[in-house]
Amino acid sequence: MTKPISVEQFLEKSKTLPIIDVRSPGEFERGHIVEAVNIPLFENHERAEVGTRYKKVGKESAFLLGLDIVGPKLSGFVKKSRKVAPNGEVLVHCWRGGMRSGSFATLLASAGMQVYTLIGGYKRYRTYALEKLSQPFDLIVLGGKTGSGKTEILYELAKKGEQIIDLEGLAHHKGSSFGMIGQKPQPTTEQFENELFTHVSQLDPSRRIWIEDESRNIGCCNVPDPLWQLMRTSRVAFIDVSKEIRIKRLVQEYAQFSTNDLKAATDRILKHLGGQNHKAAVDALEKSDFELGVDIALNYYDKTYLHGLSKREPSKVTTISITENNPSVAAQLLIDSF
Repeated sequence: MTKPISVEQFLEKSKTLPIIDVRSPGEFERGHIVEAVNIPLFENHERAEVGTRYKKVGKESAFLLGLDIVGPKLSGFVKKSRKVAPNGEVLVHCWRGGMRSGSFATLLASAGMQVYTLIGGYKRYRTYALEKLSQPFDLIVLGGKTGSGKTEILYELAKKGEQIIDLEGLAHHKGSSFGMIGQKPQPTTEQFENELFTHVSQLDPSRRIWIEDESRNIGCCNVPDPLWQLMRTSRVAFIDVSKEIRIKRLVQEYAQFSTNDLKAATDRILKHLGGQNHKAAVDALEKSDFELGVDIALNYYDKTYLHGLSKREPSKVTTISITENNPSVAAQLLIDSF
């Protein structure tokens, strides 16, 4: 049996049922619903062939070509789907909720499975996700200079019952020129938005949410504009941490990585550091004088961050002095202050 359902129903059922995305691997890699499994009706080159046939010859010819391609795969589709959904109940979608998901669902239903298809397909999901990310939230932006330990404090806030959004974690990037070192490959911006939507949908919008201060771009991922604009006008908890503490934290975090990676990251901010400072930082790295290298880099990052902070409404910025490297204590101080 097949049943078309709305995006709201689809996402509700996805809490207990698996999702099969029948789009091509290329479409899936650009972005997909979190935890969906890709069982493509057409491989990338096959989809291109069908599309070309549709444009040059017509719909009927393209349809017949599609049948020729898919025919030998039918038993494989059923076997793979049963592995994904051993209890026989599954969610299926394609791009627009049209022929691909409909055909796939009919096949699985013929094999005795219960299939729910997404009305409007992945395109409808994307519209819905971006609409939800455009809604207002009660944000508190956790600000602080590079090396202040904001991410660690965020997770301590979560341990104490607060709601958080870790943009850097979702983007697999820590924001600076050094932010990609030691991280997994970044998702596409589209997939980053999908991951962000999935996380946000699990939060209570009636309660406050802590989020780390970020620029519009986190590596190659872009923060959705409505959310970024909201971040720029929300309350800011600026944690003021001494440079000494920040240097020690950054050395502990980055000294484990290769000198070549650290030098490459330093090269990326050459024009911001200036030639003399850049050379001094690189020389320090080559001598394993990581504290000096970090100190030089922070001169640039501190100026940049404070410049951005100065553009915010002063009445919305609360400065909290952090005198020790203890994220749990800092988190409690923030809770007590807000």
